[in-house]
Amino acid sequence: MEIVTTRFGTLNVDDERVIDFPKGLLGFPERTRYALIQTGEENYFFWLQCVDEPSLAFVVTDPSIFFKEYEVPIKDETQAELALTDLNFAQVFVICNKVEDWLTGNLLGPIVVNAQNRTGQQVVLTDKKWTTRQPLMRLQAQVPLAKSA
Repeated sequence: MEIVTTRFGTLNVDDERVIDFPKGLLGFPERTRYALIQTGEENYFFWLQCVDEPSLAFVVTDPSIFFKEYEVPIKDETQAELALTDLNFAQVFVICNKVEDWLTGNLLGPIVVNAQNRTGQQVVLTDKKWTTRQPLMRLQAQVPLAKSA
């Protein structure tokens, strides 16, 4: 599939990298299709690029890379909506933002994806152990992610 982006120009993306969000993401309910794009060799950060809106993209990461104890309780309702019959196929991502000298992750609003059917949903956690701006790593002066999100 060919998609147009403001950050990367026109990209040819494998259909297997497109995730359908029937409810959209928080704040963007009408935008339901996103491509997961890897921009470098490292596997820590990806772009979640909206397929239908070239300027809409989020930096995302797997929060367990930074917090081994981070868990997302997936409600039965969410499992049903994602047709998630085996929790081993649940992938979790969080949206990252730059806050001052830190790259932070929204650990209260994780994204859950069924890797089998590439359907996703952003959920809202009530566990006050985490925040919407959980520090992930301190940024250095010229890190490309410093301009993200």
